[in-house]
Amino acid sequence: MHRTIQVAAGRFAPGHLGELTQIVPFEMVDDILATTGAVQSRIRDLPSRVVVYLLLAAGLFAECGYRQVWARLTSGLDGLAVAVPTSSALAQARRRIGVRPLAALFALLAGPAAGAERWRGLLVCAIDGTTMSVPDSPANLAVYGRQTGSHGGSGYPLLRLVTVVACGTRTIIDAVFGTIGVAEIRYAPRLFACLRPGMLLLADRNFAVRDLAEQIHARGADLLIRCKDNRKLSTIRRCPDGSWLSKLGTVTVRVIEAEITVTTGGQPHHTGRYRLLTTLTDHRTFPALDLVALYHQRWEIETAFLELKSTTLSGRVLRARTPAGISQEVYALLTAYQALRLAMTDATDSDPDTDPDRASFTIALNTARDQVIHAAAVIAGTIIDLVGAIGRAVLNDPLPERRTRNSPRVVKRAISKHRAKGNIDRTNHPAATTTITTRLTTRPEP
Repeated sequence: MHRTIQVAAGRFAPGHLGELTQIVPFEMVDDILATTGAVQSRIRDLPSRVVVYLLLAAGLFAECGYRQVWARLTSGLDGLAVAVPTSSALAQARRRIGVRPLAALFALLAGPAAGAERWRGLLVCAIDGTTMSVPDSPANLAVYGRQTGSHGGSGYPLLRLVTVVACGTRTIIDAVFGTIGVAEIRYAPRLFACLRPGMLLLADRNFAVRDLAEQIHARGADLLIRCKDNRKLSTIRRCPDGSWLSKLGTVTVRVIEAEITVTTGGQPHHTGRYRLLTTLTDHRTFPALDLVALYHQRWEIETAFLELKSTTLSGRVLRARTPAGISQEVYALLTAYQALRLAMTDATDSDPDTDPDRASFTIALNTARDQVIHAAAVIAGTIIDLVGAIGRAVLNDPLPERRTRNSPRVVKRAISKHRAKGNIDRTNHPAATTTITTRLTTRPEP
């Protein structure tokens, strides 16, 4: 049995990302390296282009050190003379590249996928923040602090990551990160440059701030944000569906109140109240009940964070022991994630009957890893395969349709086993016996 592979020539051969190289091609990387002034002065065993692909591949193989990542990049290059660099050589090469090429590469790939699904003509996005653990080296501790709290605080320094994600495809439109000492609502304005007319931004109660609403509105985007139930909001005009118009700073918003009751086994199990603020003030074009149902899409960004932190990183601490290395690593991780998401979206777009929500990120990630190891489909053939091996794997084994589930918002794995005790219901109730009823309520303040 013989297998033919096509890769770059000479010392550039290890520089690839398997099939994902077609999304992050050589020409793109070379252009960014030239623009950022990071091209090597002479051809070494580790050319700059190869180092960029090494960093991207490390975003797919989070459990491996850089020498092991290199081994996977070269394992499919049978018969080719490739370098066997030491850990020190790889570290020096990463420092030589710096942060700017990876940041520029992410900026180039970031954005909604072509053909991303719209809701009534609007691109539905979500904004939120999360944290990631970094090594507790002296250099990192000087920038990234530990989280404090009654449980004793975090064991590792934490980095705060805030992103805007396109719901459905879960592609990253933009991202910013830095020290945990800065709140996510302070990072958020740095992302608003990606907002455009025709976009609807979903956010949780933490983002229901007057200044943020005014800045989002100034960009021409609409918003749908949850706020606290007891927030005082004046009434300008009441709408026939029970919502009413109010002011959030200088922005006219529509206030929607809804009571959501979850019934399990024929018995009411949980009732919660939602108060939403939106700039979609036309109650005829955007009925209140439809907006309440749409707000559930905000959880798409939580799923994207799960894919990054749990599926890709498996809960691991990042590798780099310097702040510059951390920035480089995070941009590489986000770029690899975005490339994989774009490949998945290309696959689901080819089949109108497949919802993007049913594309398995785990299957796509494992298939992409296999393609890297085998150095497969690095260079596209004369016949362009728009789906590819990653896409076919996703389409051949779709996730089941999303079920309606009821799960209490509690810690499933507590930091302390002693504090986990108590009469807390942590049960995921089966969908077969669960129904959700939404009822609009009218309670405008004078």
